[in-house]
Amino acid sequence: MSIAAIVEFLIVLGIMVLVHEFGHYAAAKLLGIRVEVFSIGFGTRLFGFRSGDTDYRVCALPLGGYVKMSGDQPGQAATDPGDFNAHPRWHRVIVALAGPVFNFILAFVLILGLNMTHHEVDEYLSQPAVVDYVPVHSPFVATGLQTGDTIVHFDTIENPHFDDIFNHSQLNLNHSVAFSYLHNSQRINTTATLTTPDGPDKFDPSAFFVPRMQDTPVQVSPVDKSILAGSPADRAGLRGGDTILSLNGFTPHSVIALLAYLQDQAGKPANLIIGRGNTTLPVTLVPEQSSGADGNKYRIGFTPVYPPVKIDRLAFIPAAVASAKSNYKGAGLIKDVLEGLFTRRVSVKAMAGPIGIGQQVHQAFQLPGWNPIIETMAIISLNLGIFNLLPIPILDGGMILFLLVESFMRRDVNEQIKERIYQVAFVCIVLFAAFVIFNDLTKIYSARP
Repeated sequence: MSIAAIVEFLIVLGIMVLVHEFGHYAAAKLLGIRVEVFSIGFGTRLFGFRSGDTDYRVCALPLGGYVKMSGDQPGQAATDPGDFNAHPRWHRVIVALAGPVFNFILAFVLILGLNMTHHEVDEYLSQPAVVDYVPVHSPFVATGLQTGDTIVHFDTIENPHFDDIFNHSQLNLNHSVAFSYLHNSQRINTTATLTTPDGPDKFDPSAFFVPRMQDTPVQVSPVDKSILAGSPADRAGLRGGDTILSLNGFTPHSVIALLAYLQDQAGKPANLIIGRGNTTLPVTLVPEQSSGADGNKYRIGFTPVYPPVKIDRLAFIPAAVASAKSNYKGAGLIKDVLEGLFTRRVSVKAMAGPIGIGQQVHQAFQLPGWNPIIETMAIISLNLGIFNLLPIPILDGGMILFLLVESFMRRDVNEQIKERIYQVAFVCIVLFAAFVIFNDLTKIYSARP
């Protein structure tokens, strides 16, 4: 990771953790629990001020922050009404819940803001799932799926969109899924095994099928220098504004479909019919392999007109409803991933640690506009909230579980037992962190040419 990527990751992570800790702080203050420290960052105190019982400080290590409440250590005797452990268990449950809830609120507000301002979504993602091309080695070839067919059921979803299909494909890699499609208005119900010979960390949904991303054929961008000098497109005589009407009789509706077809042809010359103004003309295109990590892929060398996007500028109520639906869908996907890990339908190699998340954040920063980074922040905040609710000791969910058990027992759990459980949980968390970091490093190493 570059220095810029590390800084971007620390900024995003800092915001997520700070919002989480502010949730604990706000709930504690509301319930009359004395907060001794509210810190932005960790380590050495740089500056700050004291107001009432609380020291508001900025520390040297800018990795989020923390809240220190009076009497919040397990087993610590409550000597003051303002101590955390002096409050009833339901108060302490609210304080523990408040951190994840504030992460959920942040995710909701971020998507709400996007929906109210300028939220761009590819149009095909909200339309019926029409297939543009099925690669020859796709597991869906055996089902009879063809260009122009519409997917009407995938896994557990009826009338899915392509984002549903791609998400559930990743959840079921190397497993069989129920699958239905319409061919010439006839519904065909079948199953497909989502085989991925390159492994789950190199999952590419276009290896299964390519969606129809627009109704019109691929068009070369009419702007200057849209044709790369010396490229196959240049040698074939393509010009800015040309439309690729057919390719050996196949009409691609996206560059992804075009490249997938050329990949299946293994670089053989292709006969193109080009639309130029009011005329059509035949040309011969000889693709070439790209250099670097994608050396087995083919390229043409032109900038296309990109598929249409839908721009949302919703009023507050519709934007809030859309944000709630989006976050609910995201939470459901996270739940499916967790279930898949426990049932071994999802490989642990598909998980991302801090390095993988940092790469995703950096990629979002590299894309134009604010949409990608805002959406990425919302996803991370949602994940952070759900992760902290897992019933694992030292996490908020573990504290809530202990408090609920103690409420049912009407007495505290033995402190020695509780301490041992916390120690084991801490070791497990450290081992888990080491595993996901190793997983991230393995992916980086395997991706090198």
